[in-house]
Amino acid sequence: MVEEYNIKLIAEKIETIRRTATELKSISGGIQAIDRNVDRILASVKMMEINITDVVDIITAEQTE
Repeated sequence: MVEEYNIKLIAEKIETIRRTATELKSISGGIQAIDRNVDRILASVKMMEINITDVVDIITAEQTE
């Protein structure tokens, strides 16, 4: 079974998660529970970015050739 994925949309959603988590940390007022959990979220987001953003770059490069 062949599945199709909208990698660009996935990358956009990952960026939205990063931006939202960063905003949450900036308004947390230093609440450690929030800051620590946001750090964990951002670590997970980084792993998704490594896997997805590179693919988006390759796809974009192939489409411009």
